[in-house]
Amino acid sequence: MELRHLRYFVAVAEERHFGRAAERLHMAQPPLSQQIRQLEAELGVTLLTRTTRRVDLTPAGAAYLDHARDILAAVDAAGEVARRIAAGRTGRLVVGCVGSATYSLLPALAKALRSELPDVELGFRGEMLSPEQAAALRDGTLDLALLRQLPDTTGLAVSDVRRERLLVALPQEHRYAARKRLRVADLAGEGLVVHAGGGRSMMSSLVHELFADVGLAPAVRHEVAETSTLVTFVAAGMGVAVVPEPTSALNVPGVVYVPLVGTPGIDLVVATREGDANPVLPRALARVAELGGD
Repeated sequence: MELRHLRYFVAVAEERHFGRAAERLHMAQPPLSQQIRQLEAELGVTLLTRTTRRVDLTPAGAAYLDHARDILAAVDAAGEVARRIAAGRTGRLVVGCVGSATYSLLPALAKALRSELPDVELGFRGEMLSPEQAAALRDGTLDLALLRQLPDTTGLAVSDVRRERLLVALPQEHRYAARKRLRVADLAGEGLVVHAGGGRSMMSSLVHELFADVGLAPAVRHEVAETSTLVTFVAAGMGVAVVPEPTSALNVPGVVYVPLVGTPGIDLVVATREGDANPVLPRALARVAELGGD
Protein backbone atom coordinates (compact mmCIF):
# COMPACT_ATOMS: atom_id res chain seq x y z
CA MET A 1 0.00 0.00 0.00
CA GLU A 2 1.20 3.49 -0.86
CA LEU A 3 -0.08 6.95 -0.04
CA ARG A 4 -1.40 7.30 -3.59
CA HIS A 5 -3.79 4.41 -2.91
CA LEU A 6 -5.24 6.36 0.01
CA ARG A 7 -5.54 9.52 -2.09
CA TYR A 8 -7.28 7.57 -4.87
CA PHE A 9 -9.70 5.98 -2.43
CA VAL A 10 -10.55 9.30 -0.75
CA ALA A 11 -11.24 10.92 -4.14
CA VAL A 12 -13.58 8.12 -5.21
CA ALA A 13 -15.30 8.03 -1.82
CA GLU A 14 -15.90 11.80 -1.88
CA GLU A 15 -16.99 11.99 -5.52
CA ARG A 16 -19.03 8.76 -5.37
CA HIS A 17 -18.15 8.33 -9.02
CA PHE A 18 -15.05 6.86 -10.72
CA GLY A 19 -15.21 9.18 -13.71
CA ARG A 20 -15.37 12.38 -11.65
CA ALA A 21 -12.67 11.06 -9.28
CA ALA A 22 -10.40 10.30 -12.25
CA GLU A 23 -10.87 13.84 -13.56
CA ARG A 24 -10.08 15.25 -10.11
CA LEU A 25 -6.91 13.15 -9.96
CA HIS A 26 -5.94 13.96 -13.57
CA MET A 27 -5.77 10.31 -14.56
CA ALA A 28 -7.69 7.83 -16.68
CA GLN A 29 -10.58 5.91 -15.12
CA PRO A 30 -9.42 2.29 -15.80
CA PRO A 31 -6.11 2.63 -13.88
CA LEU A 32 -8.01 4.29 -11.01
CA SER A 33 -10.47 1.40 -10.82
CA GLN A 34 -7.56 -1.05 -10.90
CA GLN A 35 -5.77 0.74 -8.02
CA ILE A 36 -8.91 0.67 -5.85
CA ARG A 37 -9.30 -3.07 -6.50
CA GLN A 38 -5.67 -3.62 -5.50
CA LEU A 39 -6.28 -1.69 -2.27
CA GLU A 40 -9.36 -3.78 -1.45
CA ALA A 41 -7.45 -6.99 -2.25
CA GLU A 42 -4.59 -6.00 0.03
CA LEU A 43 -6.97 -5.13 2.86
CA GLY A 44 -9.13 -8.18 2.26
CA VAL A 45 -12.36 -6.16 2.52
CA THR A 46 -14.78 -4.47 0.15
CA LEU A 47 -14.65 -0.72 0.58
CA LEU A 48 -17.01 0.33 -2.20
CA THR A 49 -20.16 -1.00 -3.82
CA ARG A 50 -20.33 -0.14 -7.49
CA THR A 51 -23.29 0.28 -9.85
CA THR A 52 -23.35 1.69 -13.34
CA ARG A 53 -24.50 5.06 -12.02
CA ARG A 54 -23.12 5.36 -8.48
CA VAL A 55 -20.45 4.31 -6.03
CA ASP A 56 -21.31 3.85 -2.35
CA LEU A 57 -19.22 3.14 0.73
CA THR A 58 -19.60 -0.08 2.62
CA PRO A 59 -19.55 0.23 6.44
CA ALA A 60 -15.91 -0.88 6.31
CA GLY A 61 -15.26 1.74 3.61
CA ALA A 62 -16.84 4.52 5.68
CA ALA A 63 -14.61 3.68 8.65
CA TYR A 64 -11.56 3.40 6.40
CA LEU A 65 -12.32 6.81 4.85
CA ASP A 66 -12.10 8.57 8.23
CA HIS A 67 -8.70 7.05 8.97
CA ALA A 68 -7.42 7.62 5.42
CA ARG A 69 -8.27 11.32 5.69
CA ASP A 70 -6.48 11.55 9.04
CA ILE A 71 -3.38 9.85 7.63
CA LEU A 72 -3.24 12.11 4.57
CA ALA A 73 -3.78 15.22 6.70
CA ALA A 74 -0.94 14.15 9.02
CA VAL A 75 1.38 13.53 6.06
CA ASP A 76 0.55 16.93 4.57
CA ALA A 77 1.10 18.61 7.95
CA ALA A 78 4.45 16.85 8.37
CA GLY A 79 5.51 18.06 4.95
CA GLU A 80 4.55 21.64 5.78
CA VAL A 81 6.48 21.49 9.07
CA ALA A 82 9.54 20.14 7.25
CA ARG A 83 9.31 22.91 4.63
CA ARG A 84 8.96 25.59 7.31
CA ILE A 85 11.97 24.25 9.20
CA ALA A 86 14.05 24.02 6.01
CA ALA A 87 13.11 27.62 5.17
CA GLY A 88 14.11 28.80 8.66
CA ARG A 89 10.55 29.87 9.53
CA THR A 90 10.31 27.65 12.59
CA GLY A 91 12.77 26.14 15.06
CA ARG A 92 14.78 27.55 17.95
CA LEU A 93 17.42 30.26 18.31
CA VAL A 94 19.20 31.53 21.43
CA VAL A 95 21.14 34.79 21.09
CA GLY A 96 23.80 36.11 23.48
CA CYS A 97 25.08 39.69 23.72
CA VAL A 98 27.89 41.63 25.35
CA GLY A 99 26.76 44.47 27.58
CA SER A 100 26.86 47.39 25.15
CA ALA A 101 25.05 45.41 22.42
CA THR A 102 22.43 44.40 24.98
CA TYR A 103 21.30 48.01 25.25
CA SER A 104 21.80 49.12 21.67
CA LEU A 105 21.48 46.33 19.10
CA LEU A 106 19.56 43.63 20.99
CA PRO A 107 16.20 45.44 21.38
CA ALA A 108 15.92 46.13 17.65
CA LEU A 109 17.17 42.63 16.77
CA ALA A 110 14.68 40.94 19.10
CA LYS A 111 11.82 42.99 17.66
CA ALA A 112 12.83 42.22 14.06
CA LEU A 113 13.22 38.48 14.67
CA ARG A 114 9.93 38.17 16.55
CA SER A 115 8.16 39.97 13.70
CA GLU A 116 9.83 38.03 10.89
CA LEU A 117 9.88 34.63 12.60
CA PRO A 118 6.77 34.41 14.81
CA ASP A 119 6.92 30.60 14.92
CA VAL A 120 10.57 30.40 15.99
CA GLU A 121 11.27 29.86 19.68
CA LEU A 122 13.61 32.76 20.49
CA GLY A 123 15.76 33.22 23.57
CA PHE A 124 18.00 36.16 24.47
CA ARG A 125 20.78 36.39 27.04
CA GLY A 126 22.21 39.84 27.61
CA GLU A 127 25.22 41.08 29.56
CA MET A 128 27.40 38.07 28.70
CA LEU A 129 31.16 38.49 28.57
CA SER A 130 32.75 37.41 25.29
CA PRO A 131 34.66 34.31 26.53
CA GLU A 132 31.48 33.18 28.28
CA GLN A 133 29.57 33.48 25.02
CA ALA A 134 32.22 31.53 23.12
CA ALA A 135 31.98 28.70 25.65
CA ALA A 136 28.17 28.77 25.40
CA LEU A 137 28.36 28.53 21.60
CA ARG A 138 30.65 25.54 21.79
CA ASP A 139 28.48 23.66 24.30
CA GLY A 140 25.25 24.46 22.42
CA THR A 141 23.75 26.81 25.01
CA LEU A 142 23.87 29.68 22.49
CA ASP A 143 23.27 29.58 18.74
CA LEU A 144 24.38 33.11 17.89
CA ALA A 145 26.65 35.47 19.82
CA LEU A 146 27.27 39.21 19.60
CA LEU A 147 30.65 39.63 21.20
CA ARG A 148 34.16 41.04 20.97
CA GLN A 149 36.85 39.48 18.81
CA LEU A 150 38.53 36.64 20.67
CA PRO A 151 42.10 35.38 20.40
CA ASP A 152 40.82 31.80 20.06
CA THR A 153 37.95 31.24 17.63
CA THR A 154 38.41 27.49 17.22
CA GLY A 155 35.14 25.91 16.14
CA LEU A 156 33.46 29.25 15.54
CA ALA A 157 32.43 31.13 12.41
CA VAL A 158 33.02 34.84 13.06
CA SER A 159 32.23 37.94 10.98
CA ASP A 160 32.41 41.67 11.65
CA VAL A 161 29.30 43.63 12.57
CA ARG A 162 30.70 47.12 13.20
CA ARG A 163 33.59 49.10 14.65
CA GLU A 164 32.60 51.00 17.81
CA ARG A 165 34.55 54.05 18.99
CA LEU A 166 35.50 54.33 22.64
CA LEU A 167 34.17 56.81 25.17
CA VAL A 168 35.11 57.68 28.71
CA ALA A 169 32.17 57.46 31.11
CA LEU A 170 32.57 60.08 33.82
CA PRO A 171 30.58 61.18 36.86
CA GLN A 172 28.68 64.34 36.00
CA GLU A 173 30.70 66.38 38.51
CA HIS A 174 34.10 65.13 37.27
CA ARG A 175 36.65 67.77 36.28
CA TYR A 176 36.78 66.28 32.75
CA ALA A 177 33.00 66.22 32.28
CA ALA A 178 32.99 69.35 30.12
CA ARG A 179 35.89 68.25 27.90
CA LYS A 180 35.24 67.65 24.18
CA ARG A 181 37.72 64.78 24.00
CA LEU A 182 40.16 62.84 26.15
CA ARG A 183 43.28 60.80 25.56
CA VAL A 184 44.38 57.73 27.47
CA ALA A 185 47.19 59.72 29.08
CA ASP A 186 44.57 62.04 30.60
CA LEU A 187 43.35 59.11 32.67
CA ALA A 188 46.66 58.57 34.46
CA GLY A 189 45.94 58.01 38.13
CA GLU A 190 42.16 58.01 37.63
CA GLY A 191 40.36 55.27 39.52
CA LEU A 192 38.90 52.94 36.92
CA VAL A 193 35.82 50.76 36.89
CA VAL A 194 36.41 47.87 34.49
CA HIS A 195 34.85 44.60 33.51
CA ALA A 196 36.17 41.40 35.08
CA GLY A 197 39.84 40.90 34.25
CA GLY A 198 42.02 37.85 33.97
CA GLY A 199 40.90 37.12 30.42
CA ARG A 200 37.22 37.06 31.35
CA SER A 201 36.44 40.29 29.48
CA MET A 202 37.84 41.53 26.19
CA MET A 203 37.07 45.14 27.21
CA SER A 204 39.17 44.73 30.34
CA SER A 205 42.04 43.37 28.25
CA LEU A 206 41.69 46.29 25.83
CA VAL A 207 41.83 48.87 28.64
CA HIS A 208 45.05 47.35 29.95
CA GLU A 209 46.52 47.36 26.43
CA LEU A 210 45.59 51.03 25.86
CA PHE A 211 47.32 52.07 29.06
CA ALA A 212 50.36 49.90 28.34
CA ASP A 213 50.69 51.51 24.90
CA VAL A 214 51.26 54.92 26.53
CA GLY A 215 53.50 53.55 29.28
CA LEU A 216 50.90 53.64 32.06
CA ALA A 217 49.40 51.11 34.41
CA PRO A 218 45.62 51.42 34.87
CA ALA A 219 44.50 52.25 38.41
CA VAL A 220 41.71 49.69 38.59
CA ARG A 221 39.44 50.47 41.52
CA HIS A 222 36.51 48.12 40.83
CA GLU A 223 35.89 45.08 38.63
CA VAL A 224 32.29 44.28 37.66
CA ALA A 225 30.54 41.63 35.58
CA GLU A 226 27.86 43.73 33.89
CA THR A 227 27.93 46.94 31.88
CA SER A 228 24.88 48.29 33.70
CA THR A 229 26.71 47.87 37.02
CA LEU A 230 29.82 49.53 35.60
CA VAL A 231 27.88 52.63 34.53
CA THR A 232 25.99 52.71 37.84
CA PHE A 233 29.34 52.72 39.69
CA VAL A 234 30.48 55.66 37.54
CA ALA A 235 27.26 57.55 38.32
CA ALA A 236 27.94 56.97 42.01
CA GLY A 237 31.36 58.60 41.69
CA MET A 238 33.25 55.36 42.27
CA GLY A 239 35.53 55.83 39.26
CA VAL A 240 35.60 56.41 35.51
CA ALA A 241 35.31 53.81 32.75
CA VAL A 242 36.36 53.25 29.16
CA VAL A 243 33.34 51.94 27.27
CA PRO A 244 32.16 51.30 23.69
CA GLU A 245 29.98 54.11 22.36
CA PRO A 246 26.68 52.10 22.40
CA THR A 247 26.94 51.94 26.20
CA SER A 248 25.64 55.50 26.25
CA ALA A 249 22.23 54.08 25.25
CA LEU A 250 21.80 53.17 28.92
CA ASN A 251 21.11 56.85 29.73
CA VAL A 252 22.00 56.47 33.40
CA PRO A 253 21.49 59.83 35.18
CA GLY A 254 24.67 61.41 36.53
CA VAL A 255 26.96 60.02 33.80
CA VAL A 256 28.48 61.95 30.90
CA TYR A 257 30.42 60.49 27.98
CA VAL A 258 33.49 62.04 26.38
CA PRO A 259 35.11 60.58 23.21
CA LEU A 260 38.44 58.85 23.81
CA VAL A 261 40.62 59.86 20.86
CA GLY A 262 43.83 58.27 19.61
CA THR A 263 42.44 54.75 19.98
CA PRO A 264 41.31 52.31 17.28
CA GLY A 265 37.96 51.53 18.89
CA ILE A 266 36.70 48.00 19.34
CA ASP A 267 34.96 45.60 16.97
CA LEU A 268 31.60 44.02 17.58
CA VAL A 269 31.46 40.65 15.84
CA VAL A 270 28.84 37.95 15.39
CA ALA A 271 29.72 34.31 15.90
CA THR A 272 28.02 30.97 15.36
CA ARG A 273 29.20 27.38 15.60
CA GLU A 274 31.25 26.40 12.59
CA GLY A 275 29.13 24.25 10.28
CA ASP A 276 25.90 24.83 12.23
CA ALA A 277 23.06 23.85 9.89
CA ASN A 278 20.31 25.55 11.92
CA PRO A 279 18.15 27.00 9.10
CA VAL A 280 17.10 29.95 11.27
CA LEU A 281 20.67 31.27 11.39
CA PRO A 282 20.88 32.80 7.87
CA ARG A 283 17.80 34.91 8.58
CA ALA A 284 19.14 36.00 11.97
CA LEU A 285 22.58 36.83 10.54
CA ALA A 286 20.96 38.91 7.80
CA ARG A 287 19.09 40.95 10.42
CA VAL A 288 22.29 41.43 12.46
CA ALA A 289 24.11 42.72 9.38
CA GLU A 290 21.23 45.04 8.56
CA LEU A 291 20.81 46.46 12.06
CA GLY A 292 24.49 46.55 12.90
CA GLY A 293 25.07 49.18 10.26
CA ASP A 294 22.50 51.54 11.75
